[in-house]
Amino acid sequence: MSADLLPYVFERFRQGNSSSSKTSPGLGLGLSIVRYLVELHGGTVQAHSLGEGQGTTVTLRLPLRSMPLEITPPSYLEPSVLLKPLDTFDGKNPSLTLEGLCILAVDDEADSRDLMKWMLEDFGAEVVVVTSATEAIAALTEFPGKYDLLLTDIGMPESDGFSLIRQVRALEVEASRQIPAVAITAYASEQERQMAIEAGFQMHLAKPIESTQLLLMILSLSGRVTNK
Repeated sequence: MSADLLPYVFERFRQGNSSSSKTSPGLGLGLSIVRYLVELHGGTVQAHSLGEGQGTTVTLRLPLRSMPLEITPPSYLEPSVLLKPLDTFDGKNPSLTLEGLCILAVDDEADSRDLMKWMLEDFGAEVVVVTSATEAIAALTEFPGKYDLLLTDIGMPESDGFSLIRQVRALEVEASRQIPAVAITAYASEQERQMAIEAGFQMHLAKPIESTQLLLMILSLSGRVTNK
């Protein structure tokens, strides 16, 4: 690990390679969550490395004494960044369903694809998942007009989400070219949101995904509810 990166490895979304087309997976949250959990138990965690290609040692220390039950989380990592249990829609609006919608979801990570598919199918949608921009373009080309919505990760190897949406907006078949699209990504800054909109997405949703927020976003794009 490089000396420049070493002091920052426990910060949120910090990555050695933060480009959206990087070949290695990861959001840059893992070590931040580690430090959060360790410090909740009154411990410390540190990383040591002699440089790139020479390995990295992460040292975790935990106290033997009992800690109080209530501990204030460190300010750099609020508990909300941890993956929450999937909440179910509370039934106050039973008509808000994704039934009748066919959604194309693109993500190179199997866990994220499975989560997305389970979440959307639980709301009644038909979901087709693919692993790359190439597969997404093939699906939209082979079945024009089949999909009501495109959901895609931004950080994917070879061809990222920005490249994908530009290819989609250049398709010859209007039904595929005009598909509403949401960028779902760990790149959560206002600059990244603006980049997503300028590239051709209608909306930008930061990870980790909150299921009700995703539901309402899809309903808004599909015209079933309006934003207030």
